[in-house]
Amino acid sequence: MEAQPRPTAPADSPALGSLPVEPLLTSEFDVDPGAVYERLRATYGPVAPVGLLGVPVWLVLGYPEVTEVLRNESQWRRDIRYWRARAEGRLPPDWPLAAGYEVRQMMFMDDEEHLAARRTHHAALRPFSGSPEGWELRAAVERYADELIALLASESGTTGFADLGAQYTRPLLLMVTTRLFGCPVELGDELVMDLWRMLDGGPGAGPATGRALASFTRLAAHRRARPGDDLTSYMLLADPDLTDEQLGRELFMNAVYLNDITGNMVLNTLLEVLRGNATVRRSLSAGQLDETVDRAALANPPVANMCFRFAARDVRLGEFWIRAGDAVSPSAASAHRDLLAIGSSPLVGSAVSTHAHLGWGAGPHQCPSAARELGGQIVSTAVGRVFDHFVRAELTLPPDQLPWRSGPVVRGLRLLPVRYELSPGHAKTPRHAAPVPTSPTHSPDGQAKRLLSALRRLMFGARD
Repeated sequence: MEAQPRPTAPADSPALGSLPVEPLLTSEFDVDPGAVYERLRATYGPVAPVGLLGVPVWLVLGYPEVTEVLRNESQWRRDIRYWRARAEGRLPPDWPLAAGYEVRQMMFMDDEEHLAARRTHHAALRPFSGSPEGWELRAAVERYADELIALLASESGTTGFADLGAQYTRPLLLMVTTRLFGCPVELGDELVMDLWRMLDGGPGAGPATGRALASFTRLAAHRRARPGDDLTSYMLLADPDLTDEQLGRELFMNAVYLNDITGNMVLNTLLEVLRGNATVRRSLSAGQLDETVDRAALANPPVANMCFRFAARDVRLGEFWIRAGDAVSPSAASAHRDLLAIGSSPLVGSAVSTHAHLGWGAGPHQCPSAARELGGQIVSTAVGRVFDHFVRAELTLPPDQLPWRSGPVVRGLRLLPVRYELSPGHAKTPRHAAPVPTSPTHSPDGQAKRLLSALRRLMFGARD
C-alpha cells in the first residue's frame, strides 16, 4: 500500500512573511498581556501572527492547539536548525533572542539525541528522590528558608515591610542551586541577572549568555577533578563522555529552570494567595500545598510563552497553514485561559483541571519527571515555610500595580512587596526537618547576608 502524500499549504493561503504583524512586546502587553491574547484571538483565532523584536512568528493561543504542538514531536521540532528564517539568513544581526536558542543543550534537541540527554538527567537526579541525599536537600531548603526569614526578623523586626522576591525567593533559589550543583562558592547574584537578560531578550542577552555558560563550564571542570554528592558529579557519572562544555550547557539550562522558572512559580504562588485567589487560598487552608502550587500555576504560569517549535512540514493549525520551517511559540498563559473560562463548571475545582496546567510543559519535552518532582518539592517547601512563619502578610501595592518582567518567555514579578507580621517563636528558633551540615564556605547566615546585600543593589535598574 502506497504512503499517502503529505499535505502542502495551498498556494492561495497566506504565508507568515506576507501577513501584517503587530509587535507582541508592547507597553500594553507589559500591563495586561491577557487583554492582548484576547484581542489576538478575536482577530485571528487560536493561532496569530505576531512580531518578536522584529521577527515574525506564530503565537499559539488555544489550549487544544498548544497541547498539539507540545505533544507531536514529529511535526513540531525543537532543533533550531529547522528554522527556515535562520537557515536563510533572515534574522536581524545580533537578534537578542538568538543567544539562548543557539546554546546546544537538551531543550533544543530531538529524537534519540534528546532521549539520551533526558536519560542522563533522570539518572543524575534520581539520587535526590526518596534517598538520604533528597532528604538532606529538602532539609537544606527548609534551613535556608528559615535562615532568610530569621534574618528578615533580625533586620526589620517581627513586623515590617519586605520584598519576598529580593529578600526571600531569589537568594533562597541561589542557595539551593549552590548546594545542588556542588559549587565551591556560592553562585554570584549577577548570574541571576544574566539569566534574566538572556530570557528577556534585552540588548545584553548575548554577552550575558556567554558569561553564564563560562561559569558553568568552569564548574563542570572543577567537579570532574573533585567529584562529590551533587548534580554536576552525578551527571558526569551518568555520562562520562560529556565534555566540560557540554556539561556546562546542561547546567546552564538547569540553572535557568531552577532560579528563574522555579523562582517565578514560588512568587506566583505567593502572589495568588496574597491577592485573594479563592481556590488557591482554599487549598492552602486545607494544607494541600501541592494543590496550592498547581492552582497558582494554572492562574499564572511561570513560563508565559514557551520556547519555539519549528514546523517539520506544512500543516494546518487554527485558521492558518503553517509552512515547514516556520517558528511557533505555544502560549501557556493564553491556553490556561481556556481552562479558566470553564467558569462555574465543577471542573474548575477538580484535580483534572489543576493538573492540566502547563507550568512544567507537556509532551516529550516537558520537564523530566525527576526534575518536576524536585522542582515541585522546592516550590512547596519555599511557599510552606513563608506561611508557617508569617502570622499576617498583605500586599503593599494593588495587584494591578505590581511591576513585572514581561519578556517573550517569562512573566515574572520584579518584586513582591508585603507588610508582614512574623510569629516571634518561628523567627527566633527556625524549625529544621533534620540537621544540615555546613561549612564556613557554605554558611547559610553569611551566604544569605551577602546575597541580600547584592540583590538589593541589583533589583532596580539592573536589566539592560
